[in-house]
Amino acid sequence: MATKTKEYDESSISILEGLEAVRKRPGMYIGSVSTKGLNHLVYEIVDNSVDEHLAGHCSEITVTLEKDGTATITDNGRGIPTGIHEKAGIPAVEVVFTILHAGGKFGDGGYKISGGLHGVGASVVNALSEWLKVTIKRDGKVYEQNYARGKVMSKLKEVGTCRKNDTGTSVTFFPDGEIFEKTYFKASSIKSRLHETAYLNPNLTITFENKRVGEEEKVVFHEEEGISAYVKALNKEKEPVHDVVYFKRASEGMELEVAFQFTTDFQENIIGFCNNICTQEGGTHITGFKSKFTSVINQYARELGILKEKDNNFTGADVRNGMTAIVAIKHPAPRFEGQTKTKLDNPDAGRVTSEIVGEETVLYFDKNLDNLKAVIACAEKSAKIRKAEEKVKTNLLTKQKFSIDSNGKLANCESRKPEECEVFIVEGDSAGGSAKTARNRKTQAILPIRGKILNVEKATIDKVLANAEIKTMINTFGCGFSEGYGNDFDISKLRYNKIIIMTDADVDGAHIATLLLTFFYRFMPDLINYGHVYLATPPLYKVVPKKGEGEYLYDDKALEKYRKNHSGFTLQRYKGLGEMDADQLWETTLNPETRILKQVEIEDAMMASDVTGMLMGSDVAPRREFIYTHANDAELDV
Repeated sequence: MATKTKEYDESSISILEGLEAVRKRPGMYIGSVSTKGLNHLVYEIVDNSVDEHLAGHCSEITVTLEKDGTATITDNGRGIPTGIHEKAGIPAVEVVFTILHAGGKFGDGGYKISGGLHGVGASVVNALSEWLKVTIKRDGKVYEQNYARGKVMSKLKEVGTCRKNDTGTSVTFFPDGEIFEKTYFKASSIKSRLHETAYLNPNLTITFENKRVGEEEKVVFHEEEGISAYVKALNKEKEPVHDVVYFKRASEGMELEVAFQFTTDFQENIIGFCNNICTQEGGTHITGFKSKFTSVINQYARELGILKEKDNNFTGADVRNGMTAIVAIKHPAPRFEGQTKTKLDNPDAGRVTSEIVGEETVLYFDKNLDNLKAVIACAEKSAKIRKAEEKVKTNLLTKQKFSIDSNGKLANCESRKPEECEVFIVEGDSAGGSAKTARNRKTQAILPIRGKILNVEKATIDKVLANAEIKTMINTFGCGFSEGYGNDFDISKLRYNKIIIMTDADVDGAHIATLLLTFFYRFMPDLINYGHVYLATPPLYKVVPKKGEGEYLYDDKALEKYRKNHSGFTLQRYKGLGEMDADQLWETTLNPETRILKQVEIEDAMMASDVTGMLMGSDVAPRREFIYTHANDAELDV
């Protein structure tokens, strides 16, 4: 909906409040100070450029990772206004970069549709950068201003001239090492996010260039087929049942785009967006899409005589099994809720989505009866599998359940307050014994498992639920499992705020962690979405010099660095957690004051789908490559 908007000048910039507390509580504004939060700085500036595109004034965005560790985002939009802001008495660009909740996205500003609705993007990036420079081309002139940690370092000045129609904004910044755990941008995640943005904006060209030594590359993203191409990309390793179905309609000031395709791979993959923001937790637009699509297919199934009068309707899970869909809505005033603020809460979005999906799917299926029958056949097959699985599930889960406290494997903690409790999933009895001795019994539970758990992706539900290790985990966590298998999952019943995978620091340990993550992603995805899953980071070595105290090293790079600076020391390599005594295990891996935890995060939908395919697919080679690649990652933020 790239319609031209009202004049964009200094009067378009509204001020809600001053820039405060960003540096003190950065997580409130960018989620975390890990690599995910670091990359988020790039996305904030990119989103401002995308808003210019949505307003009809920007066709090209370039993101460059420079050799010196900075990031530069350049667009050919109108250029941020440079005139004096009437209320603030300073240039409008300075308002944008130094005052929180200031921008052309409030009141009667310069944008009708915006992804960066909070107006915190530019000012937060500025506040969390060691330094930032903005260059603006506007009205035939080139302007420049410099900042440091949110403060103005130089007045806005004219530094040159340009053609009158040569307009745009360029922002270069260096993230602040005082704020972030590390300041090295993750190129693969940025590329994936930019590609996703290109799918959502088919008239936009986005160029990514990495100039860092040893990583040099340049990629141009331009997806003329938009979200239809996105669905094809998500299904590239699957066998489609029909061509991608696409429609786009506007109603009540909103615009809805939908693309979907069914495959023979019986999984549901529905990804929602609102104003280019991925709504990981769903929301009203996804609810509207799901309910209406289910209703339409059931109505057709009855009209065609596939469902008899005595038959129950297909469930939503039946109808959507095998579906890959992108549901993207543009809303002039979106409201978000949920723990990660990525769940759309506007009732009108759900109503409009439902109406449009109902009308457009009927139009399509009336003209494409063979494709309709193929979709209903998928629902029939899914319903048969579901009914068989329900019998198995009833037989397995109605039997005597393990008592949480007398489980035999689980060494539970004393506290019953989930917010302060954590459970460590450890590999083997040896590590389990050390962990049980070392732990804080009040808040830390230990759950030993035996070796490599079942690969749930390629197992039938009866085998999954019959697996002792998986049954134990389901019972231990207390929140059931996900909707495709009976709508039993309830995050509010989770007994532990942190579920920590604690495996050996080797490739076998990483493989076990991967299988556990596959289980969580497949059966309990909200554990990851809500930030409850972590990886412990046990050390690989302990070095003890002839003089001074010993220290723990967590990977071979750290050992190599230590060797360069020290001589004459003893080296102990830990082949497994069971080799550590209780004090060592507490000090390195269990103590909240000294341990290193990696929070498992899903950074964007496209990468999540690709990685899930690697982890869950039948192809062994890419899965093994992934395990080796990620075994020693500082974070798992795929």
